[in-house]
Amino acid sequence: MAPTSPGQFTPLAATIRPKDLNEFVGQQHLVGTAAPLRIAIEGKLVFSFILWGPPGVGKTTLARIYAKALNADYHELSAVSAGKDDIRQIIEEKEFEPKNGDLFGLPGVASAKSGPKILFLDEIHRFNKAQQDFLLPYVESGQLTLIGATTENPSFEVISALLSRVRVFTLNGLSEEEIVEIIERTGVPMDVGTKTFIAQIANGDARQALSLIDSTRRFYTTVSIETITQSLQDTHLRFDKGGEEHYNTISAFIKSMRASQPDAALYYLARMLQSGEDAKFIARRMVIFASEDIGMMDPHALVLANAVFRAVETIGLPEVGITLSHGVVYLSQAPKSKSVYNAFSMTMDDAKKMGNLPIPLKIRNAPTKLMKDIGYGAGYEKYTEEDLLPDKLKGKKYYKK
Repeated sequence: MAPTSPGQFTPLAATIRPKDLNEFVGQQHLVGTAAPLRIAIEGKLVFSFILWGPPGVGKTTLARIYAKALNADYHELSAVSAGKDDIRQIIEEKEFEPKNGDLFGLPGVASAKSGPKILFLDEIHRFNKAQQDFLLPYVESGQLTLIGATTENPSFEVISALLSRVRVFTLNGLSEEEIVEIIERTGVPMDVGTKTFIAQIANGDARQALSLIDSTRRFYTTVSIETITQSLQDTHLRFDKGGEEHYNTISAFIKSMRASQPDAALYYLARMLQSGEDAKFIARRMVIFASEDIGMMDPHALVLANAVFRAVETIGLPEVGITLSHGVVYLSQAPKSKSVYNAFSMTMDDAKKMGNLPIPLKIRNAPTKLMKDIGYGAGYEKYTEEDLLPDKLKGKKYYKK
């Protein structure tokens, strides 16, 4: 079908965004009957929390529904572009002043707020350690109720002091049935096969499904499998953190360092940074690479890789790109050996296959007289050359230089 002239459309994600839990689709473990977020919203319980889950599963919508229920002084920031000054301005703001109408995008929200001051911080994993430290006293004192949203594991991305003061709720990718239910709410005419096709392509991401419909109806008179396929071919697809390009690029990056080709590795590093990849994800892979591919051939590589990771945490982009490049060149040029990695893999296999083999008596702990009497620790020598493996593994060599 030939494309038509571009029409004027309000994005579907905005027009059908749920106003309350009755309209919310998915995440029943959090918002179903007697589920924790439903209890918090209906009971107007004030506390800070982090929503961890893949893109397009309802993190922002849940934050807005929660804030509306509490009649909160609600603010949204993205950690990609926000800094300490933005947070300081929110803290020091004495009175809520709605800008451009309803800040929530939800009807029925009063302009005068009597509830808590809530900050929704999208992509909280993009805040470095210093920025997260800055948030801490305000969250601890209750001056600010924080709702963080992240696609990355908070255990790795959020400092422990802040993490200990919030609850973490894990969101799941939406099922195809849930995506279809959301598509049906748009009112855009299409057959069942097309709805299922979109749901499959969306891969659990409602926003991606709605954006696909938007991009198709903008140029075509109907939304069908044919026009969607054509729309996908016509669209320049951006780097997708969950898609094939993500895995292809990180694979090329690692393999270039493994092949001792710093130029190629630097190029793939630049591609990832330009495309919006999280610098901490890259730095973590460099730490893994230092142990897995370089190992004992240059133990300093692990020290340097950890220093790079620390720099990413404390400095952030764009400046830390130079530090990442420093690490990439060093790791690329370092001699390579997988001896430690191979040894670890072999020991893990044996531990799994053979279970808890009896430990030789002479190297067992002997804290009590009874243990000593039955031979624990007997004959132990600190610097023995005797094989200390369990009997069934005697003579086995895991680490080979």
